[in-house]
Amino acid sequence: MNQVRGPTIRTSLRRAAFNAQAFLDSASVSKKITHFSVREVIFRQGDPSEHIFYIQKGGVKLTVLNKLGREAVIAVLVPGQFFGEGCLLGVPTRIATASAISHCTVLAIQKDEMVRELHNEHSLSDRFLSYLLSRTIRLEEDLMDQLFNSSEKRLARTLLLLARYGKDDRPQKLIATVSQEMLAEMIGTTRSRVNFFMNKFKKMGFIHTDGGLHINPSLLTVVLHD
Repeated sequence: MNQVRGPTIRTSLRRAAFNAQAFLDSASVSKKITHFSVREVIFRQGDPSEHIFYIQKGGVKLTVLNKLGREAVIAVLVPGQFFGEGCLLGVPTRIATASAISHCTVLAIQKDEMVRELHNEHSLSDRFLSYLLSRTIRLEEDLMDQLFNSSEKRLARTLLLLARYGKDDRPQKLIATVSQEMLAEMIGTTRSRVNFFMNKFKKMGFIHTDGGLHINPSLLTVVLHD
């Protein structure tokens, strides 16, 4: 069975990001810019779904809680990404909890006003559609990654995505301090396995921890290796 290869990372991460500043300059909607501290909750699973959010700075994680009380990380989002877009489809309550994993700045837009602007501002609707398509592709890639790739490859791909691979050819620092427990939840393995592979990547020069976790683009060779 063929394994998922790495070029999909390059393709998805080089798509044009939504230009938040252009939106702020051109759209006459009521919006709120809020700053969140590390681990501060933006909204909780089950809360009313009334706003769509856009990350201007920092990182946000989405988690879900099942009926048995088990929590799982389903996504870690970076600047240039939306979240909470389910409200635009009429979903009445949040299906996940969003919380800051670093000091972050988030733009909140009321759903009715966002819908109005999507109808009125074609440039905004084009950028938003591009975002939704990129998000769909990313979800498909995540599913294939879980089904076909080893935990080592899944960890390498996740680190590259969190470091926004493709933005620069130099080593990139992760958007925030992401614990090994969180990484284990994201790729579906144990913390001990994540620790083993992180030490391996460090010895091979793919990552280093001087002033934070930096990811070398050469880590892509792990994803591409058969």
